[in-house]
Amino acid sequence: MQSNKTAIRGALLTFQKDPFFHPMEECLVYKEDAIIVMENGKITAVDDADKLLPTLGDIAIERYTDSIITAGFIDSHVHYPQTEIIASYGEQLIDWLNNYTFIAEQGFKDKDHAKEVAEIFLKEQHRNGVTSSTVFCTIFPQSVDAIFEEAEKYNMRIMAGKVCMDRNAPEALLDTPQKAYDESKALIEKWHKKGRAEYVITPRFIPTSTHEQLEMVGSLAQEFPDTLIQSHVSENIGEIAWVKELFPEALDYTDAYDRYGLLRERAIYGHGIHLTDREFHVLNERGAAVAHCPTSNFFLGSGAFNLNHAKASNRPIKVGLGTDLGAGTSFSILQTMNEAYKAAQMNGSPYSALHTFYLATRGTAEALSLQDKVGTIAVGMEADLAVIHLKSTPIIDYRMRYANSLEEALFIQMTLGDDRAIAATYIAGKKVY
Repeated sequence: MQSNKTAIRGALLTFQKDPFFHPMEECLVYKEDAIIVMENGKITAVDDADKLLPTLGDIAIERYTDSIITAGFIDSHVHYPQTEIIASYGEQLIDWLNNYTFIAEQGFKDKDHAKEVAEIFLKEQHRNGVTSSTVFCTIFPQSVDAIFEEAEKYNMRIMAGKVCMDRNAPEALLDTPQKAYDESKALIEKWHKKGRAEYVITPRFIPTSTHEQLEMVGSLAQEFPDTLIQSHVSENIGEIAWVKELFPEALDYTDAYDRYGLLRERAIYGHGIHLTDREFHVLNERGAAVAHCPTSNFFLGSGAFNLNHAKASNRPIKVGLGTDLGAGTSFSILQTMNEAYKAAQMNGSPYSALHTFYLATRGTAEALSLQDKVGTIAVGMEADLAVIHLKSTPIIDYRMRYANSLEEALFIQMTLGDDRAIAATYIAGKKVY
């Protein structure tokens, strides 16, 4: 393979372990002046600039001042077909699905429309430092092809899947148990592990799948044990009551999935705001994760997920951060961190900016069992990086004059920062923004 060695230089921030369970000094790696060398999509060297410079010969090094280089942000829960309905007047979850989502998704029968939205969606992610995401498509296989084809142009690690639903949605958006199985299987065979693409088995949520469909989806999960699984759980009080009505034999919402073998390592469920302690224990035992989507949770009035409670040491669960577009209100992971802090405040259990940056990078990679590939800046990892400009707006520039620590500087970025704070985004070693 032709060598394409590149290097960038600046302050570096990354994490080696989970600071919710280990002392921060064991988790955090911060270097004030570092160089990261990238070749063929991987990080081949990373160290203090004065140590690496003499070894690099005449490689061009791009330097970022007044910035911090982090691992690229990972969005663990997002609906690309909802890009066109972001910022629609909401009501609550079920009304929002009926009034906006189910209408917009019907347009994805048209591959050209799906391609256009996929292109806009990925460019917007790159503008926000997002280098990888776990994406819901629609019931139409061509909507899955569109996002994978678009991501392939950037060599971007995208995890995506066809939504399966055979009831409680408009006729035009329903498949059948057999069709959901056949189309999903064909898409797995076409896309899973092709380059950096990974397939995600995607029942939308319990209310839109019959027992028969969930059985089919469960057998697919058994057949392909290394695929991801994604869905939604315990987002809204009304939704939980509806699940109880539809599945009276299930102990709770989580049990409804568990009965079909849909809880395991690499299964990630959006929201989880109202999970009971029993459900947390089951998620912990199965190794399944929750995607924390605070902008969406506040926008739809669903509630405030209690992250510290989810990570209780007697039964901790893995948690990723997600934008949940289009009910989520921003592509920006910095803005998502801002709202996550408010959710923690609402629960009386705030955590530091360092914890939050861990969540958006290595923490989400761990939730998706990808921590050996992305989420950390280290030799051998895939070269997905985000560069945050620390003085991106006049007010941030002014506020940074009074920042006395790394933690305070990061807190300013996640509270006041947005897409303007992203100086550059690198995917597989190439600058895409």
